[in-house]
Amino acid sequence: MITEIVLFHLPKGMSREDAIAKYRLSVPGWRANPDLIRKTFLFDEASRRGGAVYNWKSMEAAKLGLGPEFQKRIQATFGSQT
Repeated sequence: MITEIVLFHLPKGMSREDAIAKYRLSVPGWRANPDLIRKTFLFDEASRRGGAVYNWKSMEAAKLGLGPEFQKRIQATFGSQT
């Protein structure tokens, strides 16, 4: 198992409620990933950062799960990179 912490900047003006709404939209896709053991979303209003803690079955699973497609989704959804 591997634990990975991913952080990214949130757009100015994005509230906690806005971030949670966007996080919730991603839940079905994450639940469908058999290599993801657990995901915990993160939000820090003071630093304007969002992200998550991921528990993966293996390093290979982490690399696949947080690869280029994931990076594109973060950019499209939050206008940021990890």
